[in-house]
Amino acid sequence: MVAQLGQSLDGRIATPSGESKYINGPHALDHLHALRAGVDAVVVGVGTVCADDPLLTVRRVAGRSPARVVIDPSGRADPAARCFMADGARRIVLRRAGITAPVAAGVEVIAFADAGTFDPAAILEALAAHGLTRILVEGGARTLSAFMESGCLDALHVFVSPVILGAGRIGLTRKACDTLADALRPAARAHVFPDGDVLFACDFARAAGHAGDLDRPQHAGREAQAHDARAHDTQPHDTQPDRAQPDRAQPDDGRPGGVRVHRARRLRAAG
Repeated sequence: MVAQLGQSLDGRIATPSGESKYINGPHALDHLHALRAGVDAVVVGVGTVCADDPLLTVRRVAGRSPARVVIDPSGRADPAARCFMADGARRIVLRRAGITAPVAAGVEVIAFADAGTFDPAAILEALAAHGLTRILVEGGARTLSAFMESGCLDALHVFVSPVILGAGRIGLTRKACDTLADALRPAARAHVFPDGDVLFACDFARAAGHAGDLDRPQHAGREAQAHDARAHDTQPHDTQPDRAQPDRAQPDDGRPGGVRVHRARRLRAAG
């Protein structure tokens, strides 16, 4: 389970009018598409589909497009949305049982009997039952924050662009902390890109003081390889000195993308 978020220096993912293309630069887009190429499914909320009409495909790197999953409890999504176009990738809608709103031809529907808000753990269990265990959550902010707050993320990749919007939509929210001791402090590394964007690769699945594939940006092309060779990585102030060089071991299951899943543990915890 990994999530990616792109935001401004002041933590905004869109202007007050909703404009968000593109706060981050081309390196962030390359990274996002490489993450997509390494997972089974990409998950978004219906708000993102209605606001941005994303394709959710792999276009900027080599690789196959993952299944596209839309969380749409009330059937709000337009069947003509671009993410539902038939292109060989699976298309799935998660909705409440009894919703009869139409879907595009070939779109799979997973119905939830619970009329309440969809729980991230229940969503992951349902997707795993359909053979989708390597998941990328892209948004929107409410969906991504819910997965983070529920403890269902192995990694969170946040791209920060050197732009200040002054107002607009906040990218991440969680319950307020009374003290700094209550704050989430995942193990993290920072990667500075030539266009000024900074990737904070936050690893919730590993103990602090260890780095690995989840910490590395997903690059594509000669320019990115040259960027790696120039060693633009910078170390966050709260990381340990032994994290200066990332572990180059392969992902546990040998698949591309550097995304690992701790599914069995979470499904057992969820019952």
